[in-house]
Amino acid sequence: MIMKILRLCWILILPCMFNAVQAQTLTATEIVKRADENSRGENLYSEITMTIVRPTWSREIGVKSWSKGDDYSLTVITSPAKEKGQAFLKRQKDLWNWQPSIGRMIKMSSSVMGQSWMGSDFTNDDMVRQTSIVNDFDHKLEQNETVNGAECYKITLIPHEDAAVVWGKIIMWVSKDNFIELKVENYDEDMKLVNTMIGYDVKQFGSRKLASRMEMIPADKPSQKTVMTVIKNDFDIQLNESFFSQQNMKK
Repeated sequence: MIMKILRLCWILILPCMFNAVQAQTLTATEIVKRADENSRGENLYSEITMTIVRPTWSREIGVKSWSKGDDYSLTVITSPAKEKGQAFLKRQKDLWNWQPSIGRMIKMSSSVMGQSWMGSDFTNDDMVRQTSIVNDFDHKLEQNETVNGAECYKITLIPHEDAAVVWGKIIMWVSKDNFIELKVENYDEDMKLVNTMIGYDVKQFGSRKLASRMEMIPADKPSQKTVMTVIKNDFDIQLNESFFSQQNMKK
């Protein structure tokens, strides 16, 4: 009887020991990679509502987006009517913006990646993801911290010297249990805090858990923020590279 109890204890304890050892052996880069893969996957279709909050007004933007790995993404504005149909395309290093109101296709340069996306507190780079948090940065694991009740890895990201990135430094907090990005601080080249993104309301999207609401708050304007709410995430969609075309931007 005692031997059976001991065996049962080992059966229950060993998986926990294995997970603990595995967590201790993960490098900072491996953690960042897992968080990035968890949030995007190989193929992703999303429906999002973005609410821009200012001291005296607020407005909402409806967004649909598709992405394939790091190299391809298509983002389309669905509302309000004034911006409806505007689209952003990424094909590897090429970035395009379709503006139906003037019938123009504009090629975007790296110099505009740090600018506000549609008047929000998110940048163009946040939305089209030109920068790769895995490949464009060195990663350093800091002391663990708790965010919104979840134990997190704290990681500092410093850009490579030859990387065309927006930020001088990024600090991110990734939950230990599901590799969810729960907090991100972005710093400029002078290492001054520019903005902070915090994730809330973790939900199940297929086989993944992700924050369903993200708040981006500028450091110098604490009375304003932009709230991104995820309505739908589909990681099972199949996308070909041919889908990410200028023709589809105009549809």
